[in-house]
Amino acid sequence: MSKLISGIHHITAIAGNPQKNVDFYTGILGLRMVKKTINFDAPDVYHFYFGDELGNPGTVFTTFPFDGARKGSKGTGELTYTAFSIPSQSLDYWIDRLEKYQVSTSDVLTRFGEKLIRFEDHDGMGIELIANANDSRNGWTYGNIPIEYAIRGFYGATLNLKSKTLTEKLLIQFMDYRFIAEENGRFRYGTEGKPGDIVDIVLDKEGRQGVQSAGTVHHIAFRTTNQDSQLKIQKILLENGFQVTEVKDRNYFKSIYFREPGGVLFEIATDEPGFAIDEDEAHLGELLKLPEWAENQREKIESRLAKVRLNVENYG
Repeated sequence: MSKLISGIHHITAIAGNPQKNVDFYTGILGLRMVKKTINFDAPDVYHFYFGDELGNPGTVFTTFPFDGARKGSKGTGELTYTAFSIPSQSLDYWIDRLEKYQVSTSDVLTRFGEKLIRFEDHDGMGIELIANANDSRNGWTYGNIPIEYAIRGFYGATLNLKSKTLTEKLLIQFMDYRFIAEENGRFRYGTEGKPGDIVDIVLDKEGRQGVQSAGTVHHIAFRTTNQDSQLKIQKILLENGFQVTEVKDRNYFKSIYFREPGGVLFEIATDEPGFAIDEDEAHLGELLKLPEWAENQREKIESRLAKVRLNVENYG
């Protein structure tokens, strides 16, 4: 029987200043802006999508930038660290690059036999770069980072929870995940156990609840092939007591949402149709794209959004 879920689709965070957000993820980290649109539930706020060359599922980190938003805080009931996959020989490059742009990093850490560094963006968003030889994805082949060092996509995500029992049950029984290993209180799960599908649970039984605002993750989305498989997952979740939303059309994918038992907002998103439905692949992310229902409000929406530009040339 084929799996209904095949890993991480995207991760969405809350950010502060839109221009600083664009500069960090396209300039310093070298991701491609694959879509510039609006938060469909709050049209006066941008929704940026940063990813690989085409915004393939499993590579896209997205943000809702609220200019002037106070900083949130990491805690329980949250996804606290988003991990990106980098080639095994590229860690020194990234340490030097982050130092160049005055981003403080941790010492080199080892986890499950792989080397990584940990740092935060300007809003306090927790990020990891994990060096590994198990990722066959290309990243962005003509971006501002040499391809031999470029981010390939997600490696995985860390959920900070007070208990793992019910979340583990959800992942294994209903979401096609399996337990892989435990190390120093970190419990690892994956659909195949490869970069792009890893979910780690770290227990913090006495920890304080996280406060969601700038620098925190809003939700994690898991990928499913199409709307047929999405509806099957929705039915399974509903039958097992989860409060799942109706299907929402996000233009570039269809989505359903629910809270996992530890409090993290989960989404199931379809791989189809992707980001090239309203822009040529060579020009992804260049124009503000609006959903059809918002086009008649374009002038009003644009007047409320801060002007942003790509400054990639400043981050050689």
